[in-house]
Amino acid sequence: MDLSSVLTFVVAVLLISASPGPAMALILRRGALRGFRSATGTVLGLELGLYLWALAAAAGFAALVAASEAAYLVLKVVGAGVLLWLGVKAWRTAWRERGAGPAPAAAHEPDGTGWWKAFGEGVVVQLANPKAAVFMLAFYPQFVPADRPLFATTAWLALVQVAIETLFYLALAAGVARAGAWFRTPAVRRRIEAVSGTVLVGLGIRVAASGQ
Repeated sequence: MDLSSVLTFVVAVLLISASPGPAMALILRRGALRGFRSATGTVLGLELGLYLWALAAAAGFAALVAASEAAYLVLKVVGAGVLLWLGVKAWRTAWRERGAGPAPAAAHEPDGTGWWKAFGEGVVVQLANPKAAVFMLAFYPQFVPADRPLFATTAWLALVQVAIETLFYLALAAGVARAGAWFRTPAVRRRIEAVSGTVLVGLGIRVAASGQ
């Protein structure tokens, strides 16, 4: 790849990373309510899911998903279900915490189990997103030279994207987590749960209603 192609790819990845979506909603919620460590698990889970989709695209599996109405429908239903479940869970938390006092510090410094839960959540949300398969098929071929091996070049480009997005999302999570004490006051925490739940439910409905 020449320098102009690399720069175009980097700019495109930055724009994609900054666009609103399930990843942004999950990271902001985790960083605000659970702290930077938990948000790190979500970020790494999302990026692992993205890299697996990139490899699937290079291997032809993503093309099968995009072409198969049944496979796409299954992923769409699963993806919408995951987002709806996360959204309703946030709503329930907001409802339960009416009149609750400040969250204890320990609740926002999760142990290993909490980190792995956040990591798994990120992986599942990314892998259950049928639009990821379509995106990979449309995005990466534009940057793979005709004389380069498809799989190896796609894997390398995906690593670059993962590195850029990881740095971007971790910086975002760190910035949000720095104001964690304010975010975790009862009234603000309840509003964040309610708003993030609404966003996730809305994204789930959009995934369910989207065409192939």
